Amino acid sequence: QQQQQQQQQPQGAAGQRGHASAREQGGQQQASGAPVPSDVKREAASGSDAAGAAEPEPMAVDDGGDGRSGEYKTPEDEVTALVGHTSEVFICAWSPVGLQLASGSGDATARLWSLPSGPSGKSRQCAPVVLPHLVGGSEAWRDVSKEASKDVSKDVTTLDWKHDGSLLATGSYDGQARVWSASGQLTQTLSRHKGPIFSLKWNRTGQFLLSGSVDKTAIVWDVGAGEVRQQFSFHTEPTLDVDWRDDTSFASCSTDRVIFVCALGEERYLKRLEGHEDEVNAIKWDPSGTLLASCSDDHTAKVWSMERDGALQDLRDHQKEIYTLKW
Repeated sequence: QQQQQQQQQPQGAAGQRGHASAREQGGQQQASGAPVPSDVKREAASGSDAAGAAEPEPMAVDDGGDGRSGEYKTPEDEVTALVGHTSEVFICAWSPVGLQLASGSGDATARLWSLPSGPSGKSRQCAPVVLPHLVGGSEAWRDVSKEASKDVSKDVTTLDWKHDGSLLATGSYDGQARVWSASGQLTQTLSRHKGPIFSLKWNRTGQFLLSGSVDKTAIVWDVGAGEVRQQFSFHTEPTLDVDWRDDTSFASCSTDRVIFVCALGEERYLKRLEGHEDEVNAIKWDPSGTLLASCSDDHTAKVWSMERDGALQDLRDHQKEIYTLKW
């Protein structure tokens, strides 16, 4: 738990597979306005041509080699298993202020787990607070099978804690963003998107929430007022990820292979970044807001600067699609 607490948003290989699975389900709804990623989203992006860019600089690669061989398997009695979800778990995130973990699943729920202090272990169990995303309230999800939850499109695919841990935002396939208290009470339902939400992030002050959707748009919400502050419609395909640069500007990426940098109050984007040859899965600003990292189904990660049109760095050692990255 001590190691996990140092990571605000752990997301392993299983989590990435779940996220890809969620995107594939979006493709099944394409005809009705809800979209795609993974194999299906590749078709949506196939008509877009990547623009030429200045030649990026090479970088050294650390492949993790440390002279050690073999692997260490944690004994089962030292692992605390959080059991309760009835379908895939797509994402999880630690509260920034305590031993509280939020998880989002294809069973139409998010769950809040308050872990006991001390070493992890098989005997340390905790009952979660269930955050239902089905119409009908807290009892409706109990009667929903795995297949039924897909039909009503309530998979919880993204979530993010406010910086002080007082609120949790969740996004799901019904196109609504929801805001919950740390105790699990629904405080806001934010409705404007016309397709599944794949990403949402609080800004550092906690005043605004940023969401990206299959409807090709990004929205900045004023959470206190429960209103849309501004909607941005620059992408031509589903928006897959968003990330704040500072309290009023952000970047978004899409299956259209393009990254846009935008700002509140501006009708035009600040920067259009092109160079990826396939859909861009995730983006992340460095802590200073100077450099933006991106990763793509084209097997590359790239680093961008606002002072340059093309990629500053082009990282090409992966052999398959890259789904996430962190500074």
